[in-house]
Amino acid sequence: MSFVVGGSGSGGGDGGDGDGGGRQRHDASETDRKKKRYHRHTAQQIQRLESSFRECPHPDDKQRNLLSKELGLAPRQIKFWFQNRRTQLKAQHERADNSALKAENDKIRCENIAIREALKHAICPNCGGPPVSEDPYLDEQKLRMENAHLREELERMSTVASKYMGRPISSHISTLHPMHISPLDLSMTSLAGGPSLDFDLLPGSSMSSNFAVSDMDKPIMNDIALTAMQELLRLVHTNEPLWSGSDGCGEVLNLGSYENVFPRSSNRGKNHNVRIEASRSSGIVFMNAMSLVDMFMDSAKWAELFPSIVAASKTLAVVSSGMGGGTHEGALHLMYEEMEVLSPLVATREFCELRYCQQIEQGSWIVVNVSYHLPQFVSHSHSYRFPSGCLIQDMPNGYSKVTWVEHTETEEKEPVNEMYREMVHKGIAFGAERWVTTLQRMCERYASLLAPAASSLGGVIPSPEGKRSMMRLAHRMVSNYCISVSRSNNTRSTVVAELNEVGVRVTAHKSPEPNGTILSAATTFWLPNSPQNVFNFLKDERTRPQWDVLSNSNAVQEVAHIANGSHPGCCISVLRASSASQSNNMLILQETSIDSSGALVVYSPVDLSALNIAMNGDDTSYIPILSSGFAISPDGNRNSPSAEQGGASSSSGYGGGGSLITVGFQITVSNLPSAKLNMESVETVNNLIGTTVHQIKTGLNNFPSASTTV
Repeated sequence: MSFVVGGSGSGGGDGGDGDGGGRQRHDASETDRKKKRYHRHTAQQIQRLESSFRECPHPDDKQRNLLSKELGLAPRQIKFWFQNRRTQLKAQHERADNSALKAENDKIRCENIAIREALKHAICPNCGGPPVSEDPYLDEQKLRMENAHLREELERMSTVASKYMGRPISSHISTLHPMHISPLDLSMTSLAGGPSLDFDLLPGSSMSSNFAVSDMDKPIMNDIALTAMQELLRLVHTNEPLWSGSDGCGEVLNLGSYENVFPRSSNRGKNHNVRIEASRSSGIVFMNAMSLVDMFMDSAKWAELFPSIVAASKTLAVVSSGMGGGTHEGALHLMYEEMEVLSPLVATREFCELRYCQQIEQGSWIVVNVSYHLPQFVSHSHSYRFPSGCLIQDMPNGYSKVTWVEHTETEEKEPVNEMYREMVHKGIAFGAERWVTTLQRMCERYASLLAPAASSLGGVIPSPEGKRSMMRLAHRMVSNYCISVSRSNNTRSTVVAELNEVGVRVTAHKSPEPNGTILSAATTFWLPNSPQNVFNFLKDERTRPQWDVLSNSNAVQEVAHIANGSHPGCCISVLRASSASQSNNMLILQETSIDSSGALVVYSPVDLSALNIAMNGDDTSYIPILSSGFAISPDGNRNSPSAEQGGASSSSGYGGGGSLITVGFQITVSNLPSAKLNMESVETVNNLIGTTVHQIKTGLNNFPSASTTV
């Protein structure tokens, strides 16, 4: 039943109560409230309200107003009636549910009591005694099988550990025997022997990170990590005879002295196709030790910090989270990592490894990487990582000193391309110096990202949020370019055309933004000019019309500029065509960077409306990016007679020698049949790359060979 509170004026505006006697509260005195009279809704009103409730339990303002006029009630009365009716219906349902649950509970309780009483009087038909819950013979056989499989697993892990640590671990095996494992734990152990990895190892797919490390593996992993840390510390602090200077890649390890200091078991055997690369380098970076450790122990941040070196990085399992407190001290991770050179001519290197972090003393940390053997891990590169990593030492004013050691063994299934042979064999391509110089440059970039926005050219970028948003968009563009030109096995691209007679590799992948198929093409060529001179030529706005095929020989001008490093060549620019005949709605976002290990000139066309989103500090993750550009690196031959005239060195650390330039383009392809895609689209990007390479070579012939930087 429903009641209405009577009153002067409109009356119903004071509110209404639904069934159950709910009342509208007033600030009037108790005496005034006692004088109010309560009226029921009429049967006709209730019938109409119930009908409306069945059709729509949650009427909007328009529906309530219509009912108000129809029934002669105030809108607030209609509103309160529906609220009370919903509450009443909910209470009815809850009472019904409670009654059903209570009946079911009583039934189960009675069955439970009956079963308990029956078990009290049960006897064994053979011996007359109480029955056992399980067959003891089957239970014993099960335990014997589990024990045999655990012994096989222990022997396998012991063999693996001895190979990694270079000594038998029989003394450690004894500590594993007293482990108390319940029958439930034993029953959950895989009868196939050891844990199973759910890796998707098909090319172009990412590895699964759903891997639980067994209790049997953890002590072995910890022992390997501690041994690797001790070796890395010794490699960091010892000079001669372990290390000797080398031109081009810092210090090189003396393998004879190393084998005397760190004897290893000979079960790896001799393989003439196996080559060892070991180098050491150090430098000062603009980031404190704790921040570096935090980024190194996070696989996603690690990949963002080294986009030109790390093609893929994933934490497979956290073996130990450390001592807590957010410091990563004692943290041990099982990781997958793929390293790249920015060229389709060089195969990537894949590692399944342990990463261990430990604080050595106040303000001093070590992060060590060492390969870990998993039978389920199938590597395309057949590479092995000996104890490698870095020692990080805090310095005043937020700086750190980083000493990096990179020690790998790789089996060459295919010969290294002739253009990159010197770089790879000398340890420049994957060596320690490349890690340190890249880290120095990226730390400067992060410092610029966090710094307040300086006045950009023309005041186009209005706020610090806009600056950071632009830098994040540019970083995504660079990362996209690095993946598109390398031979990573962890992309979702399909190889449309492998290296052809002119050395162009074409891949394709579906993309939601921009919608359609993205075609990526890349090739590498050699020039006798120094990397610094090539970088100056490609970055100079005045020379861009000479090589940029897509600009139709039109000049460009810089309308916004963000410096992101101490070198003047490290910056983010927004370029606009200066020709009035071209539409001003399409701009060019470009990031350039340079250090002693190489240089990048990466750009993408961006719509003006999308760029305004970034400049206003909004989310840029949905802005479509088609990354194109150039990766420039020294050719590894610093005494090359083909060096440009004068061979002047630059402030970036380059000496004589030529350059290796990787050019990459991305274009959007419509939903074309695959046959047409393979023929016409591939021919289009091949012609685009061929024309660009020719124009760069022609333009550099007339470009001044100066050591000044842009």
